[in-house]
Amino acid sequence: MAVKKVLRIGNPLLKTRCRSITEFDTSELHTLIQDMRDTMQAEQGAGLAAIQIGIPLRLVIFSVDANPRYPEAEPIPETVLINPVIEPVGTGMETDWEGCLSVPGLRGLVPRYQTIRYTGTDQYGQPIATTASGFHARVVQHEVDHLDGILYVERMQDMKSFGFVEELAAAGVFERQCIPCETSGE
Repeated sequence: MAVKKVLRIGNPLLKTRCRSITEFDTSELHTLIQDMRDTMQAEQGAGLAAIQIGIPLRLVIFSVDANPRYPEAEPIPETVLINPVIEPVGTGMETDWEGCLSVPGLRGLVPRYQTIRYTGTDQYGQPIATTASGFHARVVQHEVDHLDGILYVERMQDMKSFGFVEELAAAGVFERQCIPCETSGE
């Protein structure tokens, strides 16, 4: 299909609360999902929300399998998640580094629930219900935030831990996890 331009921080569309999807298994929806998949792969992302390519619908995709941006991350099966709902499992929080394709070249420490349960549907309207922990839970929370117009920087508690990957690494604050981070567009 097509690799789309990823909207960057400052674009007002990224502040949009996205609309629910009511029609499933349509050619338009399948094309959008393939465009998102192509874009996420081209940018070496772990996930992508439809709004990041300018489509204000409650749709995210995510997947991790030997991603050079996240070499230590456990594999996450490719998932198309429509109209997602997240519920924390317990109160445990974990603070870790996040980046974003819409905030290229920058990283910050973000608190997230350690374990979540998410529900929604796939592109065929079939229900999805999964419990996730660790990086998988972080990716889902990050992507679903996009659907409510929230970027990870708004979840940060201390802006001293926010900066360009190269600067954070040079200062010894951020241990560089991958080589192509500075060129891949976070």
